[in-house]
This record gives sequence, structure tokens and C-alpha cells, in this order.
Amino acid sequence: MNTRDLFAQCNDPDQNLLPQDGEVYYHGVVFDQAQADHYFNELMHEIDWQADQAQFGGKIIKTARKVAWHGERDFRYRYSGVEKIALPWTKTLLSIKAAIEQKSQITYNSCLLNLYHDGSEGMAWHSDGEKDLKQGAAIASVSFGAERRFMFKHKQSKEKVAILLAQGSLLIMQGETQQHWQHRLPPTVKITEPRINLTFRTIQT
Repeated sequence: MNTRDLFAQCNDPDQNLLPQDGEVYYHGVVFDQAQADHYFNELMHEIDWQADQAQFGGKIIKTARKVAWHGERDFRYRYSGVEKIALPWTKTLLSIKAAIEQKSQITYNSCLLNLYHDGSEGMAWHSDGEKDLKQGAAIASVSFGAERRFMFKHKQSKEKVAILLAQGSLLIMQGETQQHWQHRLPPTVKITEPRINLTFRTIQT
């Protein structure tokens, strides 16, 4: 199955990047270089990064990738067989949250953070369809650090769409995207720099 690469797209936030069964909008760079560098450094030092965990065959496996889970309340979020309890917002997260809420005109009550130390660390195909998440609600993905390739795959047709997520960029997934598409961050030996990804979400209350 061919992959539709959108590396040279016009960054039109009104253009749906998916051909069917979902909505993905790429706003391009919303934080300039100085802002993005500042936020990257703040997050690296103020977040209590922990190795992610997943349950396979009844065993808990730790990943090299590190994560953190924050929100406006002590939300419980369960994925990959492991439950996390949200820590309070930090000043930096609230600043980023305010900026993307103004840009997207959508509000969020929680954020899952991922730290990839280099290109060898990625994320396998998955959908963010956990029952804790409000169905159909937008997920806003903000990238700081290394530019990485991000991919979508339709669950039935297997059609693929790929995009480069730039430093300081904003990508929004919403509607039926999680029901019909999977996404992943493929590993690559070409990237030696770290990347921090924030995914702002809405937990059902």
C-alpha cells in the first residue's frame, strides 16, 4: 500500500489531511524557534519524567521512552494495561495549553507527555480510543525538539498518510479519526536529537 506523503503541504489548518473517515488538521509552526527552545528546556527540567510501562502477557514492560501525565484534576487514565494518575498542571504546561486553546478554539483538561531521547525511540501503531477519553473529542499534539515523521494508517483500507512534525508545531486529530485510523511515530537512525511531544486531551468527567 502506497503512503501519501504530505511533507510539502501548505500548513492550511482548514485542510483535512485524511482522505476519509476522520479529521486531522496541521497548523504548522505555532511557537517560533525561541519559544519552542524555551518550552523544550523548561519541560526537560521541570517534568518528572518516568519510563513508560505496558502490559504484555501479564508482565509489565518498561520502555526507553519516558512519559508524564498531567491534568486539571487527578484524572485516572488507563492504556496498555497500566493506569496513571494525573499530576497537577505546571506553569509551563498551562502556558502552552492557553496558547493552543486560543489557536484551536478548543479546550483540554489533561495532557500526556512523551520524551523520545533520539530517533531510535518511537511509537508502534495504535489508536487513542481508551474509554477514559471523551469520544470524538480533539487531541492536540504539540512537538518540541527534533523534527519527526508521523504516520496514519486506515484500519480497513490500510491506506497510509505521512507528515513531518516540525519543532513548535501543532497537529489536531478529531472526529472519527481514532475509530478508523491508527497512528505511529516510526523509529529512525537518522535522528540523534531528543523530541518532546505533548498530547492535550479531554478526559470524560
